[in-house]
Amino acid sequence: MPPQVAARISAEQERWLKDYFRTKSAGAEFILPWAVDTFFRAINAIKGTFSAPELKTIIEAHKDIKLLPEQSRLAYLQLRLQDACDLDLIHTKHGASKVNLEAKLKRLDDVQATALMVWATAFWVSKENGAHDLDEYVKSY
Repeated sequence: MPPQVAARISAEQERWLKDYFRTKSAGAEFILPWAVDTFFRAINAIKGTFSAPELKTIIEAHKDIKLLPEQSRLAYLQLRLQDACDLDLIHTKHGASKVNLEAKLKRLDDVQATALMVWATAFWVSKENGAHDLDEYVKSY
C-alpha cells in the first residue's frame, strides 16, 4: 500500500479537484506526484545557474520563512532577496554579487523560482539540517 498523505486544501481547491478528476482522492493522487516531479525538473533545469555564494545567499534569505502557496512567484523571490541584501547585506557575508544575483533571478520563471524557494527553505526545516552544513547542502545541489 502506498504511503498516505493528508493535505489541507481550501473548499475551492477541493471543488476544482472533484471537477477535473471526479474525486478529491483521484485528483490528489495525480497532483501530488506531478508537483514533486515538476519541482525536481525545475531544480534540475536551473542547476549550475547560480554560484555557491549566490546559493548560500538565497538560502540565508529564507531562514525563518514559512512559504505559502500564494507566494510561489518570482516576484516574491526577488523581493525576499532584495530585502535580505539591502537590509542585512547577506550577499556580502557569502561573497555574492547582488547585481549578478538579481540578473540571474530575472531569467527564472515562476515554477523555477518556486522550486528554488522550496529548496532554500528545506535547508532550514529539514530533519537532516544538523547532519550537514550550508557548504555541504549547496555542494549537493
